[in-house]
Amino acid sequence: MPNLRALVKRRKAVRNIRKITRTMELIATARFKKALDRATEADAYTRKIAELAADLSKNAGEVSHPLLITRPVKKSLLLVITANRGLCGGYNGSIIREAMGAVRAYKEASIPFDLEVSGRRGIAFFKFQGIARTKEYTQFEDKPAYNEVDTVASRYIDLYISGQIDEVKVAYMKFITAARQQVALETLLPLSSMAVETRKPGGTTGAAGGAKIDYEFQPDAGEILAELVPAALKVRLFKCFLDAAVSEQIARRVAMKSATENAGDLIKEITRLYNRTRQANITKEISELIGGSEALK
Repeated sequence: MPNLRALVKRRKAVRNIRKITRTMELIATARFKKALDRATEADAYTRKIAELAADLSKNAGEVSHPLLITRPVKKSLLLVITANRGLCGGYNGSIIREAMGAVRAYKEASIPFDLEVSGRRGIAFFKFQGIARTKEYTQFEDKPAYNEVDTVASRYIDLYISGQIDEVKVAYMKFITAARQQVALETLLPLSSMAVETRKPGGTTGAAGGAKIDYEFQPDAGEILAELVPAALKVRLFKCFLDAAVSEQIARRVAMKSATENAGDLIKEITRLYNRTRQANITKEISELIGGSEALK
């Protein structure tokens, strides 16, 4: 029969855990709202600048930009965006599985690659697996700063233009809606691989289309592309970090909500077991008293 004192201690411990998970759920909700606002604000700008870069590159005639040129992949760079902390369900695991699939594909194709990891969870995993990392980032939390992303993107641009790498891929959790997030492995460079999407009524997306737009370049197409194309890459990478931030908070909120509910169910179960055990003990004591009084007659 369970010990009543042990049940009381266990119920108290579960109640304390429920308070912690409830608090973490509220914190994640507050951070989610702020991260969602930033991601939503950046979404329209990211799509528009990508659309402009794609249209201008098509209408620029013979003028092109090095970041738009596709070449055979002799060396690749893979950026994996994970979280610094756990307690967010399968968020980190899903991204790491996608990244490991890309790593295996590189090894099977005998393509050299550099691995860069953002987030302590991803860093710890690849360190445990013995996979070398060329760069590690831990400064990107739920509020990634554009100037920090700009530094990373500028280095990717220099590496690509100089020919040290032939493509850049990023594995992260893509934010679609508050109820839907999807792990993605996207190609950042070359930018010609970028699929331009437009938002349709109802929140769905589709390929950009419509009538062809004729552009007049002033002063010339080369200078405009030289400014616009790198900006499109930087904004797109920044959007990846924003999506990862809001998706992490959603995953943590859902995980903590589930943990809080499970703790509540466990408290009810322990309480029922406590009441049954206490009633059994009382019944036993009454039976012993009755038996003792009968023995004295």
